[in-house]
Amino acid sequence: MTPLRDRGAAPAPARRPRLGTASARSTLLTVLGEFVHPRGEGVWTSTLVAALAALDIEEKSARQALTRTAAEGLIESTRHGRRVLWRLTPVGKALLEEGTQHIYGFMRDRRAWDGRWLVVSVAIPESQRRLRHRLRTRLTWLGLGTPTPGLWVSPDASKAPLVREVVAGLGLQELAFAWAGPIADTGDERLLLAQAWDLDDVERRYLDFIEEFGQREAGDDDGAFVAQVQMIEAWRRFPFLDPDLPRELLDHDWPGPRAADTFHDRHRRWDRGAQRAWTVFQGSGGPRP
Repeated sequence: MTPLRDRGAAPAPARRPRLGTASARSTLLTVLGEFVHPRGEGVWTSTLVAALAALDIEEKSARQALTRTAAEGLIESTRHGRRVLWRLTPVGKALLEEGTQHIYGFMRDRRAWDGRWLVVSVAIPESQRRLRHRLRTRLTWLGLGTPTPGLWVSPDASKAPLVREVVAGLGLQELAFAWAGPIADTGDERLLLAQAWDLDDVERRYLDFIEEFGQREAGDDDGAFVAQVQMIEAWRRFPFLDPDLPRELLDHDWPGPRAADTFHDRHRRWDRGAQRAWTVFQGSGGPRP
């Protein structure tokens, strides 16, 4: 099976571009999920501003990210004199727990493929763009690809109950149909893969990730904090990009598992120092509001 386009058709660039940077809100969510939620404590505005400053996020952007995240119902504040304490809402906790499971569990379960595909058809009118976007976001999070408009596929038929939850949650039961089974003789499975996912781009991103973090050293606790947050920011994108195809559909050494090993190895190396740095941020947040 050859899901990727002929890599001999064009020479590789001399240097791959560096991984993209994250938004202040995205970085805030990573910090909340990695350091605040596991401890089950509130966090002062000044602590978050100091932590985000270590990640080159200006105070104005940090405060805007807090305001936006609160408006989304993920965090809530209480005032203590001139100081503001933030806590995760139940919705925020659920979101971070789901994200943590997805991010840390991604590519950890390599199982044999039963040869079955899940095919989902959802006919949403073009005029309902917001609903289409919500559906795309949620199905992409589950690893489904879309080879043609309105059609979604996955080589993991066990995701049918999760897709059913998404469809029901968006009120699309009367517009959706799903089937599961082996691929028929009509059509080219390689073309299906190429149309459903940009696997060449995903592979390049994995190689960028390995190059960026595979040999990176933290140096001290502050360096471990910065490196760990930046690495999580980069890694968290892959569940949206990579369908985690079974080996039977790959024709070469796919770099995803190597990137996953890099992620977990570096996290083990950096986590203790990163947690110590966070404790310092908590203690040095100061009396600022």
